[in-house]
Order: sequence, then structure tokens, then C-alpha cells
Amino acid sequence: MKLKDADIRPLLFDLLDERHGKVRTYEELYIGDCRADVYAVLPDRTVGFEIKSDADTYARLEKQTVFYDRYCDYSYAVVGGTHTKIADHIPEYWGIISVGEADGAPTLTELRAPQKSPKVKTKYKLNLMWKRELSVILKNNSLPKYANKSRKFISDYLIKKLPEEELCLQIYDLLFERDYTVFEEQKPKKRVRNRMSSVRRGKRAARAKKK
Repeated sequence: MKLKDADIRPLLFDLLDERHGKVRTYEELYIGDCRADVYAVLPDRTVGFEIKSDADTYARLEKQTVFYDRYCDYSYAVVGGTHTKIADHIPEYWGIISVGEADGAPTLTELRAPQKSPKVKTKYKLNLMWKRELSVILKNNSLPKYANKSRKFISDYLIKKLPEEELCLQIYDLLFERDYTVFEEQKPKKRVRNRMSSVRRGKRAARAKKK
């Protein structure tokens, strides 16, 4: 049975729900210069899943593993039945989940359990945080607001101030609670700011002509 990426994802989500009491999944989440097919957040770790359906090749896999290793505590390759040599193309600490068939229905089988990535770093996980989420971490730990500072400055500051394990747990909590509807609320404000910017530019041009 040959399945496409879109056929495999529901099976993977069902598997995660069965295994974990609390899990939030993100699809096509940017991790550095690539996108994770599925980025799963658990209470104490993150897990990345790179899906290779029977129609996929390994053309980008070497580059993709670099970023999975940095952003995910654990990673899996989820592969169709034709990818019998997947172990030759991923790090030895990656897990492998194979798509098979039982009683005419597609199934997922874990062929190899993953080990923790030796390259994962908290600074990369902080790259996933919105600035408003970094501000929440500052507030929850009674640290200065640094409202005018960059995300990088705040991230570096948090790494210096908080124990790594504690900081990671707070990152996971915020990823669990992330609400994308805040952008819908911000859209009118963004349009107003853009109009004001246009007015200011027009006034500057008028003053320049008078001179």
C-alpha cells in the first residue's frame, strides 16, 4: 500500500494521541532554514517528525536533519514501505516509524526508538518564541521587561538567568498555550499604523518642496 504525505499525517496524529495524554502538534513549523512536517510538544520534551512518503526522495534530508537535531529533543523519520534504506540517510539516534498494512488498513509501526539529539540547544528552542511569549517568561520569573530590546537580547538574557531545564519547561508551556488568533486582533491596528506612516511621508515631501 503506497500512501501520500496527506494519508500518513492522520495516522501519526492518532498515534501521538494514543501514546501521550497531553500533546500539541504543529504542522510545517519553521525550524531554522527548514520546516518540520510535524513538531510535537510534550510536557517535558519536543519531538520532530520528518515524513517521507513513497513518492518522496532523500534530496533534502541531509540538510533537514541538521535543523531537526537543533530544535527537537527527539526526531523520527516516518517512512513509506519503499524506504527500506532510510537508516542509511539519518543519524543513528533518530527513530524510525514505518507505514505498513494490516487487514487492508494502513498502520504505523515503530522500528527504532529515538535517542536524545546531542545537538539540541535551548537557544534554538527560544527562536521559536514570539516576543510576547518571551515577555511572559520574563514576567513569570520577576525579571526586567526589556520591552525595547530585541528577541535575541531577551533570549540570551533568559539563558543566562534561568536554569536550562526550567526554561525549557516554560517554553513548552507557552507552545501548548499559543494562540494564533492574536494576529487577527492586530490586523486593524497594523493598517492604522501604515496609514499614519503614509501621511507623515506626505508631509515630509511637502516640506521638502517648499524648501
